[in-house]
Amino acid sequence: MVFLNLNVKVSDEALKQIAIFGNGDARSSLNTLEIAVLNGKKSGKDVVIDDEVLKQLINVKSLLYDKHGEEHYNLISALHKSMRNSDVDAAVYWVNRMIEGGEDPLYMSRRLIRFASEDVGLADTNSLNIAINTFQACKYIGLPECGVHLTECVIYLACTPKSNSVYVAQEKTKKLIKKTGNLPVPLQIRNAPTKLMKDLHYGKDYQYAQDSPDKLTN
Repeated sequence: MVFLNLNVKVSDEALKQIAIFGNGDARSSLNTLEIAVLNGKKSGKDVVIDDEVLKQLINVKSLLYDKHGEEHYNLISALHKSMRNSDVDAAVYWVNRMIEGGEDPLYMSRRLIRFASEDVGLADTNSLNIAINTFQACKYIGLPECGVHLTECVIYLACTPKSNSVYVAQEKTKKLIKKTGNLPVPLQIRNAPTKLMKDLHYGKDYQYAQDSPDKLTN
């Protein structure tokens, strides 16, 4: 076949291995093929990709970024901590390390959605909208095009004010629930759709906030 204006000789088995290594991502497989061509055994315009070339290439790429190994978690941790500390340059570096390593863009955008609520929270509620929009962009167009959306979102999250009050409130409430168990709902705020429930004083003495004289709630 002709690839990059070179006559490439590659076996069906080698192509199969490239496809398997791409894990269903056509762009990743094409990128691997391109690198294999550039590093294959050349003679003029002829390039041979044999098992030795392919094995070395895949081993190197696997060492650079293992999607399911320790480096996967190290990089997402580095990205998370860089954004939390408002280190924009570092955050941009780490997210693009993950992009270039072939990380799943939907995984990265899901982590950004989580960060928007856990680490930014009420300090900037628009950050959640931006993170969700980034997920949608990654879902619709994929890599490499969505890399710019991931980078934009990371820059925004790193630069924006941050508050973990929502996360802290949730964790404290979860501990309280585990400690106190299933406490009964107070009668005045229970639902009372039937006469029997009303006779049992469900909803009695509940003060409807919008019925206050100024029609406002705090």
